[in-house]
Amino acid sequence: MTSPGMPGTPGTAARSFPAEAVAAFPRQFARTRRFSLGTVRHVTLSPDGERALFLRTRSGTDTSSGLWIRDTDGERPLADPATLEPGSPAGPPTPEEAARRERDRDLSTGITGYATDDAMELAVFVLDGRLWAVRTGQGEPFGLPAAGPVTDPRPSPDGRLIAYVTGGALHVMAADGTGDRCLARPGTDEEGTVTYGLTDHVSAESMGRARGYWWAPDGSALLVARVDNTHVRRRFLGDPADPGRPPRVQHYPEAGTANADVSLHLLRLDGTATEVDWDREAFEYVVAAGWDAHGPLTTVESRDQRTLLTLGVDAGNGATRVLARQRDELWVELLPGAYCRTASGALVLPHESGDKRGLRVGEQVVTPPELQVSQVLGTDGDTVLFAAGEDPLETHVWSWSPDKGNVAVSDGPGLHSAVQRGGTVVLDSVTPDGPRVTVIREGVDSGSIASLAEEPLIRPQPELLTLGERRLRSALFLPSWYERGDPDASPLPVLVAPYGGPGMRLVVRARIWPSLVAQWFAEHGYAVLITDGRGTPGRGASWEKAIWGDQFTAVLEDQVDALHAAAEAVPWLDLSRVGIKGWSFGGALATAAVLRRPDVFHAAVAGAPAIDPRLYDTHWKERFLGHPDRYPEHYDRCTLSNEAHLLRRPLLLVHGTADDNVAFAHTLRMSAALLAAGREHSVLPLPGQSHIVSDPVTAERLLLTQLLFLDKALRS
Repeated sequence: MTSPGMPGTPGTAARSFPAEAVAAFPRQFARTRRFSLGTVRHVTLSPDGERALFLRTRSGTDTSSGLWIRDTDGERPLADPATLEPGSPAGPPTPEEAARRERDRDLSTGITGYATDDAMELAVFVLDGRLWAVRTGQGEPFGLPAAGPVTDPRPSPDGRLIAYVTGGALHVMAADGTGDRCLARPGTDEEGTVTYGLTDHVSAESMGRARGYWWAPDGSALLVARVDNTHVRRRFLGDPADPGRPPRVQHYPEAGTANADVSLHLLRLDGTATEVDWDREAFEYVVAAGWDAHGPLTTVESRDQRTLLTLGVDAGNGATRVLARQRDELWVELLPGAYCRTASGALVLPHESGDKRGLRVGEQVVTPPELQVSQVLGTDGDTVLFAAGEDPLETHVWSWSPDKGNVAVSDGPGLHSAVQRGGTVVLDSVTPDGPRVTVIREGVDSGSIASLAEEPLIRPQPELLTLGERRLRSALFLPSWYERGDPDASPLPVLVAPYGGPGMRLVVRARIWPSLVAQWFAEHGYAVLITDGRGTPGRGASWEKAIWGDQFTAVLEDQVDALHAAAEAVPWLDLSRVGIKGWSFGGALATAAVLRRPDVFHAAVAGAPAIDPRLYDTHWKERFLGHPDRYPEHYDRCTLSNEAHLLRRPLLLVHGTADDNVAFAHTLRMSAALLAAGREHSVLPLPGQSHIVSDPVTAERLLLTQLLFLDKALRS
């Protein structure tokens, strides 16, 4: 039942972490931003594969990210915010930039994104709303004039021009900063409602499409998204701790309400424009878009998410033709990075067969049946790089080409990703020992890019288990000081700590931050159990889609079954003292657990819980529950405030007051329902915090507050 070779598994020598290390961990966890600072991010390779650009902070506690280059001379900074704006405190990001960072879950400051021309000779980026550029082979970064605060600048493929967005308008200038002109501007009555060149909320949050425009290969035109939020519901995100500060307006399409009207336009530098023509009423979601040597293309999806079309676009008149069609009776699962073409024009698409998600290139299914494909990482000529795994506990990198077929790029346990160009692969791995970035040149290991992240004061020691009839993948964390099998040792209270929802796995052979937090709770005398049940990715379509129409019943059943199966295998678990904690979907699952199964779960910490599915966005919730007008019973079944009267156990609700993903209203409505039902509970608001808790003091104290609450509920 236990996977061999992992730290802390039976047969290996357990060790006790020093008490001072355990005590200092919350502060380290907070000031390193979950150990994300100092890691290597957003790698780009030159056409010959000899040079790599990337983002990284200077240490594991430095929050300001800079642009770096690795070449034959080693690593060196290309652009350092500290030298570009010496002595000047970082200003607040523009609303568009703040939204991009939130969607990207980026906890750093400084240079948090960049783009290059095709030759990777020119890189452009934004710092405090200003536009900067740097020649990667020579010179210092230089500022460029812009019409206003800049979002998402991108050079043309030949490096002669730079496009950027400001105030919802798309501008183009020469790479030396001259000749700035506006290609598309919202009307005066559309300010803030219509934008060109930006994405909309659900595309960025729920589909993974972060971009809103794409250059033609010859730099003569752009494919541009126009987003009209006129009919989208507005939210006002204020800070209750600062009532004098004006609220920020957010266009947020709640389930069952109007989406943004997204259209695509071909904007040419000669001033002419053409709208791309497809049935936008039937296919209102723009999932992906691009422009390659074979012309523009886009992938669009129906509102019910059961039909997906990949369309070729005529660059002259905007007419479209169907290149591929996918259909599913529940929903078409989107494959990140797919819906693109190789150099020879072959479409790269997912291929669903039974319970396997493979990869199709052109007319050929190229992946073996044992692989579950999770992402297309890119194309290099006719080579396709993709992420896949046979085991849901690991993700590996593979490449496929017509002459070599499938070639495994990564090995060893972990979660692996990569970029490839010009015979070079940069392999980005999260292993059981932490992050590692390896450079592979022509199939030979040629060094690494250093991670400057701090080494955690404690190391996770999971026992990886396969539990019950459904072979549930679980990880059990025990105190490093606990004498297993000692007849005199007291049984341990249990803390169940799942996410449990779509799009995320926590039970993996890798040192991810939730495993560090789990070990920290374990060091305080808990047996921490994490289980990936039905609805989580990596185990096929039927596993993922078992939650259709009901996001809690099967998921909660898996958590209960895993807990009982673990207790049968590990006799030192005390099932009379079981707590559960989670965040986002995990927070909603924790709430459901104490409401529906108080016989099993005796206390819960629910962070940013999605209590009312009608308050969440269209694309995400309608994927799993359908449209609320057609399936109101699905939404009623998953609205946990309807069950407030069932609460019999201690419940702590935690929520950031500025959360723009799961609105603070979810927790307020749950608390109001509990008050109306006369049910005692606790609420911890986090002033000014969004869905990701970024303030280091708040993040540190939040860990300690959860521990104190659970200790009082389960140990008193």
